[in-house]
Amino acid sequence: MFHLKSSFARRVALGAVTALTLAAALPGTASAAAPEPVRWAALGDSFTSGVFVGDPSPPLGGADRDGCDRTTGAYPDLVAAKLAAAPPGGRKVTLTDVSCGAAAIADVTSARQTPISPVEPPEGGWPSVAAQVERAGLDERTEVVTIGIGGNDLPFGKVFASCLLAGYGQPDDATPCRDAYEAGGPFLDPESIHDKYDRITREYAGMIRAVHEKAPRAEVITVGYPVIFPADASSCDRQDTTELAADIDGVGRISATHGDIAWLHEVNTHLNAIIEAITELSDGTFVDTAAGGTGHDACGSKGAKWVEGVCGEAASYWPASVVVSPFTLKCSDGTKATVVHPNAAGHAHAAAQVEAAVRKALA
Repeated sequence: MFHLKSSFARRVALGAVTALTLAAALPGTASAAAPEPVRWAALGDSFTSGVFVGDPSPPLGGADRDGCDRTTGAYPDLVAAKLAAAPPGGRKVTLTDVSCGAAAIADVTSARQTPISPVEPPEGGWPSVAAQVERAGLDERTEVVTIGIGGNDLPFGKVFASCLLAGYGQPDDATPCRDAYEAGGPFLDPESIHDKYDRITREYAGMIRAVHEKAPRAEVITVGYPVIFPADASSCDRQDTTELAADIDGVGRISATHGDIAWLHEVNTHLNAIIEAITELSDGTFVDTAAGGTGHDACGSKGAKWVEGVCGEAASYWPASVVVSPFTLKCSDGTKATVVHPNAAGHAHAAAQVEAAVRKALA
C-alpha cells in the first residue's frame, strides 16, 4: 500500500482527484453523456410499409401483429440500418414506423384505421388502430417525420380496378376509364378526377399542418410515389398478368387499355406534383422516388422493374389472390397478388433517396 508522506503530497493528490471529478462533469469532455438519439417517425401507406417485401414486422404469429403489413425490406427499415451503421453527426437514430397498408390521409392525423392485411387475419378481422401521429408519439422531441401517403385518397385501388374493367374488349388506344373519370358521374365515381385532386390538395395541406402541430421541431420529409405506369404504354402486354392484366372469376382476363395506362401515368404524376407543391409551401423536403424510374414501371422487364404488376414475385407468406373491390384478383403460375406495389429494388431505390434527405435534415 502507498502512503502519502507529506501534507504537500496530500494536497497534490486531493487536487488531482478534484480536477478529475470536475472534468467528468463538464460538457464536451471524453466522459460526457452521449447525445440524445434522434427520434424519427415513419408514417404512410403500403408503399411505405412494404407489404410483401422482406419478413413481416412484427413477425408472423406474434401477438403484437396489427394487420398493417410492415416488413423488414421496406425503405424505413433499410434507411434505419444505414443510419445505424454510420450515425449522422455521431447520433443514434431511433425509428418508429407506424405505416399501414391501405392508409389514407385521415388515418395519419385523426381517424382510426381498420387494417386489411390478407396475411393471418384473426377471426373477426383486424381491430382498428389509432391515427398514426398518435401511435408514433409525435411531440416536441421528434426531429424527423417521413410521410408517404395520398394514393388511397383517390382511391388508387378503385381507380385502377375500374380501368381494368373499363378496358375489357376495348382497343388499345381507347380511353374509357379516363373519359369517365374526367367527366365524373355514376358510371365509375360521382367525383371527377379534378374534384379528387382538389380534395386531396386540401386534405394533404391539413395533414402537414397537423403533423407540424404535433411535432413543431421536426423536419418533415414527404415521399412521393414511384413510376407505376409507363408514359408510353405501347410496350405493355395486355395479356400478361405480371404487368397490368388480371384474371377474375366469371369474366376471365381483363386489362386496362394502353390509352388508359398512359392516363394513369398522368394521374400518378399529378398526385406527386400536389405532394411536392404542398411540401415546398410548408418548408419541408420532397423525395421524388419517380426520378430515374423510366423503364422500371410495372410493364418493365423482370430484372428491370421496381414495381411488380398485378401478379408478381413476393415472399412466400403473401397470398396468390386478394380482394380489390368489387372483385377478387387471382394469380397463377407461382406468382403472388402484388397489385402494382414496389418490389425489393423499388424500396432500395426509395431508401437511397430517403436516407440522403434524412442526413441532410440532420446536418
